[in-house]
Amino acid sequence: MSDSLHARLREATAAAHEALERDLDWEARVATLPGYRDLLVRLRGFHAAYEPAIAAALADAPFFDPRRRLPALDADLDALDGAAPDALPAPAAPRLDGPGAALGALYVLEGSTLGGAVIGRHVARLHGEGVPLAYYAGRGRATGPLWRAFRERLDGLPEGQAAAAFAAGIATFEAMRGWLVSGPG
Repeated sequence: MSDSLHARLREATAAAHEALERDLDWEARVATLPGYRDLLVRLRGFHAAYEPAIAAALADAPFFDPRRRLPALDADLDALDGAAPDALPAPAAPRLDGPGAALGALYVLEGSTLGGAVIGRHVARLHGEGVPLAYYAGRGRATGPLWRAFRERLDGLPEGQAAAAFAAGIATFEAMRGWLVSGPG
């Protein structure tokens, strides 16, 4: 098949991705500092559930650890109000069986790193240079190389794991939408 697994995953998850973007209304949510903090709390909960599950299913710390975003979320929340991470809400952890499912879920989190720079610039314009933006700052110069390495890993998956990647990608977008848009907390 000539289309890369990445391209096919992007196509398979397009509707779920569009639903998340449509329903999140991030501009309204970050319009106030309390709204921005609340969004970070929800994102922190989501990453707290998903990062350990992805790490366990990948079983490749050198590949995954540079992609962890919990420390950035914790730094932002601490700078805003010193929120204790253990006291924050989190969804149920996903079940990710194997590297295909882990990479499908990670596709969603990695993509949000790329798109997050736009949100970060918007938040900085609204709330000033001093607003904590570790989560939305991305990874600086490492962003491009980490994304390329992720795509190479994804495109190198055996074809038999593609269905698991597609299912996990869709499920992760849907779970993120449910958690960020209408979830409790």
